[in-house]
Amino acid sequence: QVHMVESGGGLVQAGGSLRLSCAPSGRTFSTYAMGWFRQAPGTEREFVAAIARSVDYADSVKGRFTISRDNAKNTVYLQMNNLKAEDTAIYYCAMKESPSADFGSWGQGTQVTVFS
Repeated sequence: QVHMVESGGGLVQAGGSLRLSCAPSGRTFSTYAMGWFRQAPGTEREFVAAIARSVDYADSVKGRFTISRDNAKNTVYLQMNNLKAEDTAIYYCAMKESPSADFGSWGQGTQVTVFS
């Protein structure tokens, strides 16, 4: 069974940048889309960004975050710039194997903490 492995989180000052990486623990034969989600303490998990044939972003991160994918490495990245305190959360990666599928194969998450 495949699951994602996230890395790159850490502690960063507001206005700084981080780049998160995500790769599957095992081989996947088809990956339609990859997505990033986050969950802050006491909140529901929320969508951040996804990449398939096009990219989508939550309004809260538009203009600041960039999602990209390296198909050769089967790795997805989330470049986060101009970080804000409200970006503090555990960031999770997941994949969709087809347009009709749900996001799944969730990773364990990587903590991003932004301080002022």
